[in-house]
Amino acid sequence: MNYPTTIKGCNQALAARYSLALLDLDGVVYRGAQAVEYAAEGITAAAQCGMRIAYTTNNPSRYPDIVADQISSFGVEAHGSDVITSAMVSAAMLSEKLPHGARVLVIGKDHLKTELSNAGLAVVDSAADQPDAVIQSWFPELAWNALAEAAYAIENGAQYFVTNRDLTLPRAEGIAPGNGAMQLPVIAATGQEPIASAGKPESAMYHQARHLFSPTDQMVETQDCLPVGDRLDTDIEAANRGGYDSVVVLTGVADAEQIMRAEPIQRPTYICSDLRGLSRTQPYVRWENGQAVCGDTCAWVENAKVHVRVQGKELTDNISSLDALRSAASAAWSVVDAGECTAAELITPGFTSQLFESEEA
Repeated sequence: MNYPTTIKGCNQALAARYSLALLDLDGVVYRGAQAVEYAAEGITAAAQCGMRIAYTTNNPSRYPDIVADQISSFGVEAHGSDVITSAMVSAAMLSEKLPHGARVLVIGKDHLKTELSNAGLAVVDSAADQPDAVIQSWFPELAWNALAEAAYAIENGAQYFVTNRDLTLPRAEGIAPGNGAMQLPVIAATGQEPIASAGKPESAMYHQARHLFSPTDQMVETQDCLPVGDRLDTDIEAANRGGYDSVVVLTGVADAEQIMRAEPIQRPTYICSDLRGLSRTQPYVRWENGQAVCGDTCAWVENAKVHVRVQGKELTDNISSLDALRSAASAAWSVVDAGECTAAELITPGFTSQLFESEEA
């Protein structure tokens, strides 16, 4: 698998280059009940360019229609048929791994239970029902008793599956524990790691989405799909595992520091400050005299230190240029890939929390 070695450019608006956008939700479209800044504007503009907008979420607790209603409340037209959840992917995963009618203890909400039942699996409520498998998901009311039932079942031989491994969730109030964090008590109690995860960073959700959201009987081609997310360790890694180009937006978990230090499998193809980037061209990073150049910025690495110059002036902190991050990430990745230093050894410059395109600065 070839992973990104530099940030990529595009002479067309991304919404014209790619026919299907697969947008993550938490941290990309909304944070809890609140819309992410410029999300509605960006989605509307991309759709006007002809891009099919679909939504992918590792959250298995809500039915697609409920998710679509929330998106619509932000002024964006959305329907349940535009949404794929990890509950839907989980049903496909377990129906492949378990025999028809197998008993599954569901640590989750009604949406996940409905999807499993529709797939021909028998949903049970406790370890006393002697389930063949356990699937654990996130939901706000998750309690100790439910985690204990999962542990008892696994200790009695049930196979352990999870809907996703997200350690954290961006919410309106801040960053909260995700499903991956809630798996830690079960793993500690049983000594068993999950056998498989349905959600990102596995690429199964994107593959299933290419079929679900295709306008024809044929799957949308991989090169025509563009996953968009705020997390390198789920959204972007899933894209790289599946051979997709990807966009990371800076409205959720990922920040400049993480991007510069990203391992190859977690590197995005493009960086956008928010979803308005979908309707924009993307500047190319070119190499001149050992420096990564993007727009009026350039970056290079000496003795593991990443240097950044913006409009001829070297900056070490409070850098607000998105082009500078594109340059810096490309320069950092190049020395790591060359074995000159590790990602952990990089000395990186400081970027502001909000970055701007050159025309916005």
